[in-house]
Amino acid sequence: MIGVVVMAYGTPGAPGEVEAYYTHVRRGRPPTPEQLADLVRRYDAIGGLSPLAANSAAQRTAIAAALGDGYVVAGGNKHAAPFIEDTVRALVDQGLDSIVGVVMAPHYSAASVGEYHARAREAAGSTPYAAIDRWYDIDQFVEHQATSLRARLAAAPPRTKVLFTAHSLPERALIDDPYPDQLYQSADAIAAAAGLLAWGDWTIAWQSAGRTPEPWRGPDILAVIRDLAATGRAEGVVVVPHGFTSEHLEVLYDIDIEAAQVAAAAGLTLSRTDVVGDDPLVMAALARRIADATS
Repeated sequence: MIGVVVMAYGTPGAPGEVEAYYTHVRRGRPPTPEQLADLVRRYDAIGGLSPLAANSAAQRTAIAAALGDGYVVAGGNKHAAPFIEDTVRALVDQGLDSIVGVVMAPHYSAASVGEYHARAREAAGSTPYAAIDRWYDIDQFVEHQATSLRARLAAAPPRTKVLFTAHSLPERALIDDPYPDQLYQSADAIAAAAGLLAWGDWTIAWQSAGRTPEPWRGPDILAVIRDLAATGRAEGVVVVPHGFTSEHLEVLYDIDIEAAQVAAAAGLTLSRTDVVGDDPLVMAALARRIADATS
């Protein structure tokens, strides 16, 4: 039997857990009252809590169904229970032959996906651990994103710019890191599948940078939207959040609310492509990559 730990960022399970969750994200430093109020405000704007936990469970269910017998699939989170370490130790206690780890983020960075795998590998101890470092190059992932992009463009104004977005990281974390290159390669593949011209039709923007004084990778999506409007050469934008695979705060608030408001104020339309969620074709292809990791 092979264990599979499907890892995600995690989210509060109830309104009363938001402060503890935020403190964990901040590595044990409690948020200020103002910071906590701002996070609660954003959760309230998308309905009270993020649907990330339910969406992650649906992804695990789809992966487990595609893998079939011989695998034990469980979820582990970076910042909320069940934590990665607890899930992996529970798998180890079952006496499994090996464990495969996959993060529900398609692109690799040492500061993000790499940290998930490091925590899982340490918890696995002597049990063999195989890491799925990236999966943005899965054909079904590319086609899913391209199909949604074509549909959004068909309903968009003629002069529409496509913005591929992913979570920003501090510049110090991106020194000699493959993350920016993988994001470009991924966007280029999706754009080509959708029939777009490189840079003439699309570009990359960054989003959801942390609220810290150090520099984070940009340009930020809000600045890109304002700059596009200022040129007078665009009527709308379509956002492809290809760095995310689930609807959660960074998608439902940062794009659907905040970016949409900035676009409207600038006189541009804004629409967003679907995330892959638990799409059965994408999850089945990811399951095949998991199975190949132990063959």
